[in-house]
Amino acid sequence: MNTSTIADSDTIINERLNKLFVAQAARPPTLDDIKPSRLTPFQRALLVTDGTVTHLIEAYTFSPIEVVPLRETEQALGIEYAWLELPIGDPVVTREIVLQTHATDTQAPKTHAYAISHIVYERLPSSVVAGLKSRTGGLGVLLQRTTWETRRDLLWWGLERAVGLPDAIGHLESKPFLSRTYRVVAKKDPLMIITEKFPLDESSLED
Repeated sequence: MNTSTIADSDTIINERLNKLFVAQAARPPTLDDIKPSRLTPFQRALLVTDGTVTHLIEAYTFSPIEVVPLRETEQALGIEYAWLELPIGDPVVTREIVLQTHATDTQAPKTHAYAISHIVYERLPSSVVAGLKSRTGGLGVLLQRTTWETRRDLLWWGLERAVGLPDAIGHLESKPFLSRTYRVVAKKDPLMIITEKFPLDESSLED
């Protein structure tokens, strides 16, 4: 594929992504642009999927994916959180997890995604809250087990050099990630905002 064809493809894909991600103009300044042609087909699928990421990664790797909780904190909002439609002072739970394949005799666990979720527990079904507290599954899987109809609003995406990572994935500090943020809505109420970060190879960024 020649350079002009790749550039044309990037333009077309970016136009479509701008229609899918409704708040791209409001993305954090820590995110940079990356050409879609730098991404593999699987990475582009991760970027736009509105299904359960765990299932998608399992289908691609043909391996079970483990949801590993890293940190969880609860705090009252110090500022109004527009995308959650919450006023100052309301409680939000921040939950950090990694999705990884199991370790083998010859290989350490491989991290496929790092996710940070800001969750409004009081808007969730009790079964989902119980599942999160008992660590019996990921958010997407737990929501699928309910009868609730939910939708995902894709907000923004970009290239990120992650910093301040938990110790368990400290080896990925300052490495490139494909990052996307979306919110989950049910009954017109935002339930949570999730940022998923997928590790990238440095080689994918080289000209």
